[in-house]
Amino acid sequence: MQNKTSLEHQGAVPAVAKAQVKLLEGRNCGILPFSKKVEEGGSGALLANGIAILQINIGYACNLLCRHCHVNAGPERKEMMTRQTMLECMKTLDNSTITTVDITGGAPEMHPELCWFIESIRAKAPDIKILVRSNLTLLTGHKKYRDLPEFFKEQQVTLIASLPCYIKADVDNIRGAGVFDRSIKALQRLNSIGYGKENSDLELNLVFNPEGPSLPGKQQQLEQEYRKRLFEEYGILFSHLYTITNMPISRFLNDLLENDHYCEYMTLLAESFNPLAVQNMMCRTTISVSWDGTLYDCDFNQMLHLPLTKPAPQHISAFSGEALRNRRITLGQHCYGCTAGAGSSCQGSLL
Repeated sequence: MQNKTSLEHQGAVPAVAKAQVKLLEGRNCGILPFSKKVEEGGSGALLANGIAILQINIGYACNLLCRHCHVNAGPERKEMMTRQTMLECMKTLDNSTITTVDITGGAPEMHPELCWFIESIRAKAPDIKILVRSNLTLLTGHKKYRDLPEFFKEQQVTLIASLPCYIKADVDNIRGAGVFDRSIKALQRLNSIGYGKENSDLELNLVFNPEGPSLPGKQQQLEQEYRKRLFEEYGILFSHLYTITNMPISRFLNDLLENDHYCEYMTLLAESFNPLAVQNMMCRTTISVSWDGTLYDCDFNQMLHLPLTKPAPQHISAFSGEALRNRRITLGQHCYGCTAGAGSSCQGSLL
């Protein structure tokens, strides 16, 4: 049973999220509502196009407090997925079109059932792709998590690791003092067991976020820069680099407001709208599952508590591939972040 403090904290989060939604809708900075922008393209409402990715947020607890975190994760977050909800997530793999299970957080490593969950998924669906999103810092120096790299290798887990820059000062400014050195140490260890090496089946993908209110550079060019700097300075290899646009929600939204950059950033996103990115938006082939089993179109909608458009099922226990595969997507002003420039998703640029 959860304690009173935990429940009070969880109860406050939806209220904060709803306040952010109202702000995004009300303080429009002269920007057309995103839903109307999409309709202007002649395709009408945005609809899903099947379900290939089941993205599961198993908890918001994290050992870091990153400035750009759209989850607002941190050490004080108590939300954590139960084993029962994990079992309900696994049921969706029966006779489904899902090819990828994307496990995220918070820091997924902090969930005590993570290894059991991965082993159970692998036993149930041997050929499915399992992703785990890591901030890297728990993989070294913590006795509790020290064996995770070898476990991930054994289970053929693809790792997606956040490293917002290859410059120490910039990373520590965004994520906290000492984080860069701990991240480098973790990447070197992962390389030592085969992750990220050429011709290896052990994928190690890095994630870049801009430090401030700007769009990421071209993904291919940034990947080349990362490869050169990380190998020359630290001997590190990796599989791919994903560039992700900072979404105007949660902690990053607060930062925009405090520094009076909100309208400037939203205008940049809107003016950079790319209609070609709309058709590749991750919500069209993804279902996001919250720690409590609630279903969302994407991880960003989850953080704003924007539910699926009814009559789509609202909880993992009522999952129906048939009912969800052509659902109408719930949209908001933050969606401009996914369609700006080359587009953005949890798997990097869209174009």
